[in-house]
Amino acid sequence: MVGVLQEETYLFDPNILLKLDFHQSPAKFNPFISAACPGETWLKVRPLKDSDYDRGFLQLLSQLTHVGSVSRTQFLTRFSQMKASGDYFVTVIEDTRKNEIIGAATLVIERKFIHNCAIRGRLEDVVVNDTYRGKQLGKLIVVTVSLLAQYLGCYKMSLDCKDKLIKFYESLGYVLIPGNSNSMTIRYDESPMVKNNLTAFKRITPLANTPTAVNVTEGVVGDACQTVCILPFKSTFIN
Repeated sequence: MVGVLQEETYLFDPNILLKLDFHQSPAKFNPFISAACPGETWLKVRPLKDSDYDRGFLQLLSQLTHVGSVSRTQFLTRFSQMKASGDYFVTVIEDTRKNEIIGAATLVIERKFIHNCAIRGRLEDVVVNDTYRGKQLGKLIVVTVSLLAQYLGCYKMSLDCKDKLIKFYESLGYVLIPGNSNSMTIRYDESPMVKNNLTAFKRITPLANTPTAVNVTEGVVGDACQTVCILPFKSTFIN
């Protein structure tokens, strides 16, 4: 990958990911890993950077779906738009040995009038480099953005997936919505603690009013082994 010389900008505050307590997730990891400690010293879970154009981020997405010929200017323009809106939380996994992005998932915030003007999360664009599978990274990246949605105060997170991925997402706590194809959802406790987390985050990065759409396929993930307790999921996890 091309070396990055200029100052780099995160899409959102990377310290938030270190506050996610994976012990609060019913997902089963063997051995236990988290966004802060992903199992290998050369793996790092972090927000997308504006310099990740040179780390193969778009090439990774091409393993998921058609990307097209996206220029650096187009990438930087879309990155700036996402950062300005405050509603996009693209999270990636970097192989620091190769300076290369090997996994990614996106949390999109959708603002609602219902539920007292609550916010809802959408899980999109989950992908892991084929050569890194077998390290629990698909599970790790999904749990990371799911915990992130809860931390930010979402009342639920939704996704759409293929038939073959239903059992994978069920093992992470998502449940099928009856009569709605392969739409799945997970609900979170709506408590003062969650709402306070969102209020505190707004003082760092204000979230804008940006409605979104969704589409998910398959699905990864560190430094500093610090966690902060957050509330458990409402739904019952399988496995």
